[in-house]
Amino acid sequence: MKQVIENIRIMSIKSLPSPREIKGLYRLDQKIYRVIAGYRETIAKILSWEDNRFLAIIGPCSIHNSDEAIEYAERLKKLSDEVSNKIFIVMRAFFAKPRTTVGWKGLMYDPWLDDSCDIAEGIRLSRETAKRISEIGLPIGTEALDPFTIQYLSDCVAWAGIGARTVESQLHRELASGLSAPVGFKNNTAGNVLIAIDAMEAAKHPHVFLGIGDDGHIARVTTRGNPWTHIVLRGGGRNMTNYDSGHIRATADMLNKRGLSSAIVVDCSHGNSGKDHVKQEGVFLDVFKQYKSGRSNVVGAMLESNLREGSQKIPADPRDLKHGVSVTDGCMSWDATEALILKAFSIF
Repeated sequence: MKQVIENIRIMSIKSLPSPREIKGLYRLDQKIYRVIAGYRETIAKILSWEDNRFLAIIGPCSIHNSDEAIEYAERLKKLSDEVSNKIFIVMRAFFAKPRTTVGWKGLMYDPWLDDSCDIAEGIRLSRETAKRISEIGLPIGTEALDPFTIQYLSDCVAWAGIGARTVESQLHRELASGLSAPVGFKNNTAGNVLIAIDAMEAAKHPHVFLGIGDDGHIARVTTRGNPWTHIVLRGGGRNMTNYDSGHIRATADMLNKRGLSSAIVVDCSHGNSGKDHVKQEGVFLDVFKQYKSGRSNVVGAMLESNLREGSQKIPADPRDLKHGVSVTDGCMSWDATEALILKAFSIF
């Protein structure tokens, strides 16, 4: 009998549709491509202080229901139009979620929320949702969780983030060096800012790495380097914050010494809010006041927001989920979000 020594813990390997196939099903027209290119240019100008609007990346911690995401996007579009001359709003549209240990990995990985992990359907549904948001007229911000799934969405993305759990990964730094959108690097979960600064420097340079092509085949990817990287401060742990003016100045000094962009975005959730979604409002207003002072390197902020506040556990029957409530981190309600952005707009 032949000895089997490889893939002994693999239960199955299934082929998936290629990025080209999925993009063909949900293709954006050239008019929308020009608009997305404009969004990216606007964000780059905000990061270089050529555009003095405040960058606000707002939306669900994770998208778990496409129709609810579109309902949210339609509300956000109306708000964006009201404040667009002073606040540039990007919709947070995260389709894949990193986990500290285990848990639901996002719409792209488990669209039915039942551990069936129908990734082919998750990819299709994520692409369809991104297309619908783009057609509503909102810029999309998402996390680049790996070099494979991002290829299904990359043409839709106006801003990309590298998260706290992957910021130290060489692969993610290489990936960021080739993304067409500006990229924000979060400090790690322990609050270490230097790791994110190292990542920014690495992503500015050209790289060669293994990825996938539009046909879905493994490919040698050669990048130019990304000139529009920046840091996102998100605190560390449950009790460490880093959005105060002292942390902002110290971070800007470190960035300047390395010859990197000193434009700073603050994540108002996670460690900065003590993982309490209600406290995001106070963080946002503090950061916004720093921005308004004209003496700070802050250019924007991120908010976790959904149709309804809080979070919920995924029930045994996903049909029992409450409408518009996050299944990952707790989020601000839409009403609280709208009131906060209009308040900031009124004191601009």
